[in-house]
Amino acid sequence: MAINERTLHSAGAEIKEYGPGEFIFQEGNEALYYYQIMQGEVKLANTSEDGKEFIQNIFSSGQSFGDSILFLDRKYPVDSVTLTDCVILRLCKNNFFSLLRTYPHLYFNVCHAMSSHLYYQYIMLQKNSSLHPAERLIGIMTCFKNLQEKKAPFSFKIPLTRQQLANLTGLCVETVIRTIKMLERNNTVKIENRKIFF
Repeated sequence: MAINERTLHSAGAEIKEYGPGEFIFQEGNEALYYYQIMQGEVKLANTSEDGKEFIQNIFSSGQSFGDSILFLDRKYPVDSVTLTDCVILRLCKNNFFSLLRTYPHLYFNVCHAMSSHLYYQYIMLQKNSSLHPAERLIGIMTCFKNLQEKKAPFSFKIPLTRQQLANLTGLCVETVIRTIKMLERNNTVKIENRKIFF
């Protein structure tokens, strides 16, 4: 967790509730708030002119998102959209920076969270540059599994649909389906009730 929820409340954070598919912010909006998820999942994504979505990242409970833009004084380069019902703590930018000035040790938490996001982006850029769909998919599944405690084979249920895997890797959904079946034959993943275990 980037910042303790009680600390955020004391600084004036408000709780916002969203249904699935709602925008929290859109590409081109001013960065005015620090956001931290209490419950639910949020994606950061871009949509091309031809309507194809590319997911940059998916965040869940306890994670913050979009905070790096607050330090740059730039507009958001992505959309932020809820994937599920979400409860989100929102703290205005001025109060966020006042909080960091009052409690300088929180800079470590924020830097750690942003470094974690940046590391994920490095790995994804590396894996998504591969011409091999299997390498791209194993890369994304490994990134998500590394955030969990369980490391044994097939212990992690991939929390993404085939379409979301396609949007994260730049592959078409048909290629994802074929490749997942091939990975199952190779004993790299297990499929139970259409769910992928890695």
